[in-house]
Amino acid sequence: MSTPAAAPPVCVLGLGLIGGSVLRAATATGRRAWGYNRSAHAVEAAVADGFDASTDLAATLARAEDARALVVLAVPVPAVDSILAAIAEHAPNVALTDVVSVKGRIADAVAAHGLSARFVGGHPMAGTAESGWEAGSADLFRDAVWVVTVDDGTDPDVWQHVARLALDCGSVVVPAESREHDSAVARISHLPHILAEALALSGAGGGDLALGLAAGSFRDGTRVAATAPGLVDAMCEGNATALLEALDEAIDVLQAAREQLADGSTGDLTRSGHDARTRYEQRQRHPITGIVPGDDNWIELLRAAGRQGGVWK
Repeated sequence: MSTPAAAPPVCVLGLGLIGGSVLRAATATGRRAWGYNRSAHAVEAAVADGFDASTDLAATLARAEDARALVVLAVPVPAVDSILAAIAEHAPNVALTDVVSVKGRIADAVAAHGLSARFVGGHPMAGTAESGWEAGSADLFRDAVWVVTVDDGTDPDVWQHVARLALDCGSVVVPAESREHDSAVARISHLPHILAEALALSGAGGGDLALGLAAGSFRDGTRVAATAPGLVDAMCEGNATALLEALDEAIDVLQAAREQLADGSTGDLTRSGHDARTRYEQRQRHPITGIVPGDDNWIELLRAAGRQGGVWK
């Protein structure tokens, strides 16, 4: 973990579950940290809890520019463009990251506003079905994976600032290229939301008897369907290309399973699914060593290490 003196202050734009948790976690390390939220309710709640927060975006960004802060973009995808426009106007020289669940679309938006030189994307793989400031926790990211992007042209100093923030929040860092990240999370994050919604509809279609009998399998399989629909829409629609590919593959698997069940067997699906789950449970992480950000070929070396299960600690 870095010391507070070695780390830049943190400015968090958006104080929902993830952004609010970043503000809490950064503050807990001893860093100077402050936040912005459009909703006065979230700001009032944050201030009541002892945190530094404001509804004045221009003033918040001017403060970040003066303090050479690391700015964390933590707003829903539909709000990203307007926030980036404000950053370009009021704080064009800050180091910038984000915690949005899609990376390619955010990188494109950052480029459109001329902010790519000081941007490194991020995605903490943590969350709950709850939302809002009140749902946040300084421990939300403890032992979680936090993706830190390594796209072409990535500034090594900014990359290390973003990775250090993730580590200080208690996470391990997985380096990944933005569109590789989007393809991966379509399968393990966004597709599960689609399937959970479908499963919830199937259960409700059985009426009160089915819902009255529902227990662990239904509860666990539909947990993320409790997420606010607007948040799910923003995630899934923001990663539509990759999610469509993953959804097509899942539909093919389900169609094959239906055909086999009509012939009296579910064996192919259950054995293959069990093997895939076992692979997930037996996965191992190994520390990334011998790579120095800024050295020759460091970007491709970090991408390759991330693909192979490496983590930056």
